[in-house]
This record gives sequence, structure tokens and C-alpha cells, in this order.
Amino acid sequence: MVPIFLATLALLASTVLYVFLYVGCREKNLPPGPPTIPVLGNIHQIPKQGAHFQFTKWAQEYGGIYTLKLGTGTAAVITDRRLVKEMVDKRSSKYSERPKSHVAKLISGGDHILLMDYGQQWRDTRKLLHGTFMEKVVEEHYLKIQEAEASQMLRDYLLEPEHHMLHPKRYSNSIIMSIIWGVRTPTTQTRHLHRLYDLMEVWSKIMETGATPPVDIYPFLHWLPQSMFLNWVDRAKHVKKEMNSLYSDFLRDIRARRTKVGSRGTFMDKVLNQAESEKRMDGLSYSNHELWFMGGTLTEGGSDTSASIILAFVQAMVAYPEVQKKAQAQIDTVVGEDRSPNWKDYDSLPYVAQCVKEAMRWRPVTPLAFPHALAEDDWVDGMFLPKGTVILVNAWGMQHDPKRFANPEAFDPEHYAGCTTLATELANGPWEKRDHYGYGTGRRFCPGAHLAERNLFLAMAKLLWAFDISSKTTPDTDPVTGYSEGFLVCVKDFDAEFKPRSERRRETILREFDEAKPVFDKFLATGDERA
Repeated sequence: MVPIFLATLALLASTVLYVFLYVGCREKNLPPGPPTIPVLGNIHQIPKQGAHFQFTKWAQEYGGIYTLKLGTGTAAVITDRRLVKEMVDKRSSKYSERPKSHVAKLISGGDHILLMDYGQQWRDTRKLLHGTFMEKVVEEHYLKIQEAEASQMLRDYLLEPEHHMLHPKRYSNSIIMSIIWGVRTPTTQTRHLHRLYDLMEVWSKIMETGATPPVDIYPFLHWLPQSMFLNWVDRAKHVKKEMNSLYSDFLRDIRARRTKVGSRGTFMDKVLNQAESEKRMDGLSYSNHELWFMGGTLTEGGSDTSASIILAFVQAMVAYPEVQKKAQAQIDTVVGEDRSPNWKDYDSLPYVAQCVKEAMRWRPVTPLAFPHALAEDDWVDGMFLPKGTVILVNAWGMQHDPKRFANPEAFDPEHYAGCTTLATELANGPWEKRDHYGYGTGRRFCPGAHLAERNLFLAMAKLLWAFDISSKTTPDTDPVTGYSEGFLVCVKDFDAEFKPRSERRRETILREFDEAKPVFDKFLATGDERA
């Protein structure tokens, strides 16, 4: 018995010694990084909010790629534009996975497009989205919707300036709702608008880096009381419940409409047509859950990002009136007062195009993008990255690099002087010319970028044409105190006044809204059963 006891004790001691000597330690040949401690590695150093600020500080010390040890796992933070191109773009087959996430699975069951594993389901969905949002389709089918909704946004600012934080949200949400579901968002009080943005707020907070316990690294944490970690399970289940409720309501409504009036050619109409055809042929089809999340997550992406960038731009116009005046002077030369700017004016309004890029750079909605994962071992500049490494693209750090952007904290469209090429094209070009990382990287690049580019230009150009934007108070543009916490970052409420720049422009705003009504009439308003 004694030898067995001693052997067991020796094995236990060896295991404990191994854990303290090796778990959490940075292995040989890995990129450098901050000092680690046994077992934890660097987990204790990762902030629960605003991790991109700390990651950028570390990049200044450890370089364009460094590693963080997460227990037995590894994360690599990239803050080097060349390495993003070489690794995530050019070797995309290796860098397109998502990290395993218990919280993500708990919320979406693996069907959320943003969180979906890099497999056949993702490829099939991506192919469908590419065909739906390619540039030619956007130009031919969606641009008229965007122009019409932008006209309403001006009219809303004119008549209800006190709701200035809601108008960009209604604008972007109504565009994507029309395209995906065939249903508009006619007012800022539309119920599905508030349900969606309330959902986005809680989802963003729970998905932020460091916001939940590292259960994927230390599975035993599942068995500890969740009250030790801000009730993370209950919070995740709440997000799941709200997502399922909202997205199932969208699907229920479109099915009811199809029963009454048939297909209207929307994205989900086409998906349902395909699903019904496949079911008749071989008994296979999408599950209801897959359909909820296919339409629902596209609605998320098309609503929140554009609205957040437009609001950051409005805040910048209050804080930087000289930029506003310069942009307005260019618009006045090209457009006049009897019409507002449209997409055809893009090439004639380079300073406005620069404002779009600067807004994307200055206050990115996803400062750390969304984590990728390495599908197989790789070597980068003589340094080793093992399979499973979490890849964090530090968009904030690259977009606030003083070597690339002089005085990066200032909103200055001259950062993009001479650069009006659309971001969708620059993302496929040399890394030196990449404008920003707001649409992601590699094979996970946003499929709706062509739509978003037009959303942003139309909104900003029309607002500058129509209004003098000001405030009696100084806006809080600080990225820490003036912006929300979470994976998706948006400016907090701020004061702004919108004064029509002339009576003729006021008349033009109202006339163009009336001229847009035939476009609106092609889509249902909430609760509207019009055929």
C-alpha cells in the first residue's frame, strides 16, 4: 500500500509542479508579450471593458504582433497592417475560424452568422449573402430604397430634431428591414426598432472580450456559482430569449404575409422559396432556428453599425465646426439648393467621401473586430503560432497609429486626402493603401459593405447639405467616457441642434420626402396588411 500511496503522491506532485511551471507560460518561439503568471498566463491583465486601449499600449511595447497566454491557450494581437494582409487576408484558409465560445453557443446555438464556425453552413450562407449584396445588386435594387430613407431622415431631423439620436437608427434599420423582410420602420417609435436596439445593447456587453468568465479555458468554472461572475449564465440566457423572440416574430410575420399576398421578392422570400423547394424535393430544409438567425443577424448588422458611425459623425460635426463648413462649401458648389446630394455625386464630393472614411477610422464600432482562430499551425516572421490560437485584429490600434495618422485623436478628413476609393476596393489592394478595418478582414469581410458605403455617404452628405449642426454644450468625444461599453461601441447621448441652412432647402427636404413615398409604398409598414 505504501509504494502505491507514494507513487500516487509523486504523480500528484508532478502534475501540480507541471501546472505551475508550464500552464500559463509563454512557449518558445511564440511572439513576445507581457509577463505571465502560472496557471492564468495573462488573463488577469485583460480589462473587462475597453480591452482595445490596453492592447494598443502593449503593441507599443511588444510590437505589431504579440501574444497573450490564456491558461493553456494562446491569443495573438495584431496591430500591424502588413501582418493583417499577410496573415488574415492572404492566408485566409488558416485564419477564418472562430474561437470556441460557450457563451456564443448558449446564445445562438451556432446559427449566428457572425459567430458561425468556418464550415459548410457558413460557406453556403456566405455564398447566398454575396449574391444578395454584391455591388451590382445594391446599385440596381437597393439604392432607391437608401435614397428614399435618407430623404425621410432629413425630414425627421427637420420636424423632430429632439430625437436626433434615433433618426440614424430608424434610417439604417428601415433600409435593411425593407431588403430582408419587406417591412419598413416608418417612425422612431416603431416597436421592432426599439426591441432590436435594446437587444444589441445587452448582446454587445456580454460578447465583449473579458466580459464573461473564461469557461472555454477552464471548464471547471461551469460548476462554480454564476453569481461569482455577474450572473453570466442568466445574462446569456436573457440575450438568447430576446433574440429568439424577436427573430421568430419576424419570421412569423413574413410567413403570414406570404400566405395572404405571396412572395414580394425580399431576401427572406427568396430563402423561404428555396427552402420550400428543397423540402419538396428531398425532405431537407432549413430549421426554424436557422431561418430566425439568417434574417435576424443580417438585420443586426445592417442596423447597428451604420447608425453608430453616423452618430459619431454628427458628434464630430459639433466638435469640429471647421470640418463641417469645409464640407458644406464643397457640397454647395456641386449641388445647390433645389436638390439634396445623391450617390451620383460621390466622385464630385471627395471631402465628404473623406469624412466617411474618417468617421470609420476615428470611432470604430468594433475596435477589436471579432476574434478569428487559427485552423492549423503557422509561422509569422520567424515566430510560431499554434493551431487554435485566437487572433485579435486590433483595428483601434491600427486606426490610431500616429505613424500612419498624424494626431489620430482628432477628427480630420485630411487623413485621407486624395483617397476616395471605396473601402471595398481598398481592402483587396496593397496593405499600405488600406483605409480602415471597419468591415473586417479576410474571408470574414462584411458582405454588406457595398450597402453600408452608400448608407454612410448618403446620410452624411444629405445632413451636411441640409443643416448647420451645433450644440450649446461641448460634446464628450473621449472614447472612454463618451462612448458605450461592449463589443459594439456607440457614442452616448449628446446634445445637438439642427438648423435648416435656408428656406429653400427646407422646401426641398419636404418635397423630396413626398417624392419618396412611391418607394415606401412598395413595402409594408409595421402592422400594415397592404398588398
